[in-house]
Amino acid sequence: MIHSNVIRNFSPGQAATLVLASAFVFSVSAVAQQPADTSSTTPSATQPSPSAQGNLSAPPKEGFWGRVNPFARKKWVNRQLDPVKGELNELDEVNAKNAKDIKDVDARATAGIQKAQSTADSANQVATAAGQQAQQAGTIAGQASDKVNTVSGTVDGLDKYAEKNTVSITFHRGSTVLSADAKQQLDDLATKLNGQQGYLLEVEAHAPTTGAAGIQSSERLAEAVKRYLVVQHEIPVYRMHAVALGNAPIAATDTGDTKPTPVKTSYVELRLMENSLAAQDGTTPRLNPSSTGAVQP
Repeated sequence: MIHSNVIRNFSPGQAATLVLASAFVFSVSAVAQQPADTSSTTPSATQPSPSAQGNLSAPPKEGFWGRVNPFARKKWVNRQLDPVKGELNELDEVNAKNAKDIKDVDARATAGIQKAQSTADSANQVATAAGQQAQQAGTIAGQASDKVNTVSGTVDGLDKYAEKNTVSITFHRGSTVLSADAKQQLDDLATKLNGQQGYLLEVEAHAPTTGAAGIQSSERLAEAVKRYLVVQHEIPVYRMHAVALGNAPIAATDTGDTKPTPVKTSYVELRLMENSLAAQDGTTPRLNPSSTGAVQP
């Protein structure tokens, strides 16, 4: 405390100023000497919760004020905000990287889907083409099977002949001259064969003479009949097949008797044999000579 003697030396105004200054110094000293715990003087409503104190950092102290200086300059504010800006920039970089990664993953997924779709479309096209080829192959196989069946039926019918007519030409004993009646029979037969295909003539000559003489005689009879048909009616020689039987007995199946019948007269029997295929359409089916190398009669 200022000594009273010293105060007496000042004027009343000076003394009052000095007292006020002393009081201010004492009050500042008292405030500085107060303990840090101010919970008894600070209302409880202004205290932050324990969780908030754990999440938020303590407010910085600055100089005499003990908190943010309300008169702080821009440079100081920027210095306080730099850490926050750094964290924000780092967060922006992370977000940008995540967005880029998501975009890359989406692009790869889209490319993979497109590739898978393209592969599936190609496989579908190949399967469709294979199905069409299989169908065409089945059609061709069916046509080939039909052709094989047709050819098989044709081949089976090539050697099948049925007897259509029989003509018996008689001769005088020991003579090979055709009579007028015999020529008329041959003329009628040749007229029916005019323009026909797919037939054969079986010529069987019989003579009552025994032994080799009978065979030679029957050969001359067969040659007389064939010569007349070739010369007078142009019947192809390859369509006539002759055999000289001499006096060989006629089979019982041909006469209806129970025993073979002996030959008593000279005669030639002609059997008209028609191919089964020619009987169906009236013409002889012929194969292409260039592909088979054979000509059908």
